[in-house]
Amino acid sequence: MFESLDEQMKHDDAETSTPKERMLKWVLVGLVSVVLFGGLYMGVRLLE
Repeated sequence: MFESLDEQMKHDDAETSTPKERMLKWVLVGLVSVVLFGGLYMGVRLLE
């Protein structure tokens, strides 16, 4: 039925979360990434 474990995991995730939940998850991932890398950048700039 499934070619790989990755496809099975995607299928299971699609059944348990709504499109709105998935969108919110990716927005939060993007926001955390910006804060993390922004903090690292500012830290390096302050050390110079």
